[in-house]
Amino acid sequence: MAEQPEPGVLPEVADWLRRRSWSAADRPLDVLLAAKRAAGPAGTVSVVLPALDEESTVGEIVAAIRGELMERVPLVDELVVVDSGSVDDTAAAAAAAGARVVHRDAVLPRLPAGPGKGEVLWRALYATSGAIVCYVDADLREFDPAFVSGIVGPLLTDPGLHLVKAMYDRPFEADGAVVPAGGGRVTELVARPLLNLHWPQLAGFVQPLGGEYAARRSLLERLPFPTGYGVELGLLVDALELVGLDALAQVDVGVRHHRHQDGQALGRMAATIYRTALERLDRTHRLKADADLVRPLLTQYTRTPAGFTPRTHPVPAAERPPMATVPEYRERH
Repeated sequence: MAEQPEPGVLPEVADWLRRRSWSAADRPLDVLLAAKRAAGPAGTVSVVLPALDEESTVGEIVAAIRGELMERVPLVDELVVVDSGSVDDTAAAAAAAGARVVHRDAVLPRLPAGPGKGEVLWRALYATSGAIVCYVDADLREFDPAFVSGIVGPLLTDPGLHLVKAMYDRPFEADGAVVPAGGGRVTELVARPLLNLHWPQLAGFVQPLGGEYAARRSLLERLPFPTGYGVELGLLVDALELVGLDALAQVDVGVRHHRHQDGQALGRMAATIYRTALERLDRTHRLKADADLVRPLLTQYTRTPAGFTPRTHPVPAAERPPMATVPEYRERH
């Protein structure tokens, strides 16, 4: 659970952090099963793994979900891996571990498939049937089933919630070195500044770009899906516009271990996310930087013994004029 925010966080966000941020341990599996049974058809759960060349990790994730949340405890009704064109044995590994594997191009074949993660997530809605859809990235290592049960839980126990994202520590791990909070570079450098400046109500999300989130089908089917890496930011912004902040939540699921991309790949991801944000700013006529549209504060989060602790910093916009306009410079040159 997020700690009591410091001054600088919007009062609405501070209240949201207190009421809509939890830990996966807050809802034990027996509580979730009881809520699922009481919900009937509205409590059916589909888990979707979008996968592209994830042979080394997808089987372990599928086996953990099937073993813990389908066979030992019947929380998940449907487990689907959507293969977006893998050239390795991703599909075979997923099927052997117990998933139903669907190829992206076989879903809605009338519409030629485009590249990108969002394309796969969008088509997965057609390929699944659960009232609650839970997305999990297929490149996670040391996977914990709480990534699923933690974010599905609030949707089962609170009918007022529509979308729940996972929050977690995201260490950077490379060549045997570990930087505890070094992952999520695009989040810190692009997504968080954009959200804080233009959608400050969403400043409370610790991992706005995280690929682990669950939502009601009734919400997802009404949202446009950016086809590329901008899908997570786009869905979050559009969900805020459609159902409001109080229908969104986040759950602490621990630590996320995954493959890191190189700098150029991150640059492409950042550009796509920025473009996604610009499209939404343009769509809602919010490109002009009026005082009520840009809030020049940035809230970031660090893990402390009490939970994720926010710290708010000003975002400066001061500029020096062109040197050629400075009288002293003109006199000298």
